[in-house]
Amino acid sequence: MKTLRLLLFLPGLAALAWGAVLFSEYALPLRPDVFKTLGWLAGGPLAHDLLIAPLVGVAGFALSRLLPERWKTPVKTGAVLSGVLTLLAIPLLWRPFGGARNPGLHDADTATGLFVSLAVVWLGVLVAVFWKRLVSGKDG
Repeated sequence: MKTLRLLLFLPGLAALAWGAVLFSEYALPLRPDVFKTLGWLAGGPLAHDLLIAPLVGVAGFALSRLLPERWKTPVKTGAVLSGVLTLLAIPLLWRPFGGARNPGLHDADTATGLFVSLAVVWLGVLVAVFWKRLVSGKDG
């Protein structure tokens, strides 16, 4: 087990060192935009650890306590898929042309696409719940 950990640790350490080299090439000599970059690099993990992860944890705990047994797995799966889809759509919802031009990507209505995708996910949740009920033949 220690050998496996070491084999996983070394490439990670090498990637971290390479990232530090690339960042130092970008950051030195110091300029005002370097401090903005550091803010973004620190802001993402802080926002996740202080805001997103606790909210997701509380929501997951509440779902596991409040939902009937047959609803738990489909609803949790739907919640995870909804989170991932929303996370992927945020950059285009926030700044529609913030990224590089990609033919076919920016000419769609992102909000409508997200809404339709979420509707399909939650329709799938309902189908899973009622399919399970239909197949098992139980009301519980």
